[in-house]
Amino acid sequence: MTKTVGRPFEKGQSGNPAGRPKGSRHTLNEAFIKALAEDFDQHGPSVITTVRDEKPDVYLKVVASLAPKHVEVKDITLDEFDPADLVALLNAVRQARGAGEADREGAVH
Repeated sequence: MTKTVGRPFEKGQSGNPAGRPKGSRHTLNEAFIKALAEDFDQHGPSVITTVRDEKPDVYLKVVASLAPKHVEVKDITLDEFDPADLVALLNAVRQARGAGEADREGAVH
C-alpha cells in the first residue's frame, strides 16, 4: 500500500462533494446555546447548589475555568499615601520580615 504525499485531491475538489451545508454548524451552535440558556434559566441555580454540595471538585473546576487567566493590577503612586502611613507600613513589613527570619532560624530541619 502506498501512502499519498501532498494533496489527495485537486484544488477545489473535496472527498465529500455533498459535504456539510454552509451555515449548518452556525445554526447548530445557535440552537444549542439557546437551549442551554433556557435550561439554565429554569434549572441553573439549583444545579449549581447540587454540584457545589455533592461534587465540590467539579464546582471548583468550573469556577477556576471562569476566572480570568491574567489579572491586571493597577499601579498606584506613593504620593496618594500619607507619609506617616508609609512609615507605619514600612515598619510593619520590616517587623514581618524579622519574624519570618526568626521562624526560619528556629525551625528544625
